[in-house]
Amino acid sequence: MSMTREMADDLKARLALCQELLQGLEREAQALRRPDKPSLFEFHQLRRKLLPSLNRSLDDLRRHRANWQNMSLEERARHPEICSLLRQNQDLTMKLIVLDRENEQGLLRRGLLPASELPSANRQRPHYVADLYRRQGVS
Repeated sequence: MSMTREMADDLKARLALCQELLQGLEREAQALRRPDKPSLFEFHQLRRKLLPSLNRSLDDLRRHRANWQNMSLEERARHPEICSLLRQNQDLTMKLIVLDRENEQGLLRRGLLPASELPSANRQRPHYVADLYRRQGVS
């Protein structure tokens, strides 16, 4: 199998995995907006099932992106679907991160997130690291 065919197949599989996770996160967001106390165990199970696969696929995505960037411009021009799949995967990953953070905030508001799982306060400050570098004089 050619490298570009393998790359396209892996990227399509990752896209399907991310779409499945997105559907679960959207259902979780709907459940968190309900005024009653819905059971969130289903979403916890979905995460436990899909996150290991997502982590493995992220490693593959990094490898494919590096291979793609090392290809010549002529080779990339012959496979425009790869560029599109890379972009779709990146966009969907960002959407997953944003929705997961929103759900995490919903869990925090309901007191359903254990103290050991509380996010860092600095995560809510997007320029925290840049400010640290600026104060240390690192450029």
